[in-house]
Amino acid sequence: MSVIKPFRALRPRAEFAKQVSSVPYDVLNTEEARALAAGNPDSFLHVSRSEIDLAPTVDPYADEVYRKAKENFERLERDGVLETETEAALYVYRLEMGEQVQTSVVACCSIDEYDTGLIKKHEKTRPDKENDRTRHMIELEAQTGLIFLCYRGRAEIDALVAETVETAPLYDFEAEDVNGNSIRHTVWKAGAPAALVEAFAKVPALYIADGHHRAASSSRARAFLRRETLENLDESAVCLAPEVEMAEAEYNYVIAALFPAEQLKILAYNRVVKDLNGLSVEEFFQKVAESGFNVLETADPTPENPGEICVYADGKWRKLRFNILYFADPGVIETLDVSRLENHILRPILGIEDVRTDKRIDFVGGIRGTSELEKLVDSGQWRIAFSMYPTTVEQLLRVSDEDRIMPPKSTWFEPKLRDGLLIHKF
Repeated sequence: MSVIKPFRALRPRAEFAKQVSSVPYDVLNTEEARALAAGNPDSFLHVSRSEIDLAPTVDPYADEVYRKAKENFERLERDGVLETETEAALYVYRLEMGEQVQTSVVACCSIDEYDTGLIKKHEKTRPDKENDRTRHMIELEAQTGLIFLCYRGRAEIDALVAETVETAPLYDFEAEDVNGNSIRHTVWKAGAPAALVEAFAKVPALYIADGHHRAASSSRARAFLRRETLENLDESAVCLAPEVEMAEAEYNYVIAALFPAEQLKILAYNRVVKDLNGLSVEEFFQKVAESGFNVLETADPTPENPGEICVYADGKWRKLRFNILYFADPGVIETLDVSRLENHILRPILGIEDVRTDKRIDFVGGIRGTSELEKLVDSGQWRIAFSMYPTTVEQLLRVSDEDRIMPPKSTWFEPKLRDGLLIHKF
């Protein structure tokens, strides 16, 4: 079963929703965040990326950054920009980007289910990013960004959501993402929260699509706050046993948007590499041919099928077509094109052993298009680019069901949820 819980959201008043909401904290760097929030003191970037209000020389993980985040957060509440709901509720949040439309239920999910694997993951996390968001949650005593979850769709949930979207929304506005795309964001208060809770209890598992670091940080923040509760507990002032009180605490839940997997679309996550490991372009493609790919001339920068990778170098595109026949049924990880690239090209030919830490490789979200790859290589900053065929949602679900981990940067989801629209306070 999947446990979801209504919560008393802290959220912007309707007239402030657009100017408060911001792109997720991790899709832009400090300079981009500072530019995006300029002239808008209510932007939630002043909370999620509070280093933008300090000197450029300040370490983004310094103590004063988290103190500034709390100060800015409290100011938005104090000024009445953010208000807390009088009663617990569930929400419906729709994203529209062109023809791509996807609608979620926003609820609090059980951290126990995350810790025990009922909320399934497919990526590893980095300790530095976990440390940052854990500290942020503890300092603010709140989760300020939504985890992006999905589930195999159910008609019962679809019907309840359809009823809600026929009502008047709380918010309905368009805003640009960091790539200039216009996204429509519409939020409703769910009309039948008890029925939704009951319907999700029949969902066997939830899957993290995006937000692995937020999820891991929520678990770590819960562990910290439970220890703190036990250390500070005044037993004479409580009515319940400490274990019961802690079990009912808000920090046992994490805020998330839950989408039917069938509505989602994954974009490619492309790669650029700084050098060819001492090889000429001709020598590189000769080794690629020896490693299991047909190398073809092409004018098309986008792979048409799984098993194809388009490569840009020296102002020219080429297509690689994987031609190895498996004599045993490969696992789902082995059939991902990002795995084929890593196992047959990046590691053995280009000498990139760990794509998580090697500074010779970088990743470019598919939303930026293949023209961004050409620009990066033509600038001379990067030597070669790889345009990937997107991982599918079904592959993501299969990997998660097998409790396996995808290579880093295997999926890029668009459109993105906004930070600051629905906040979960502890």
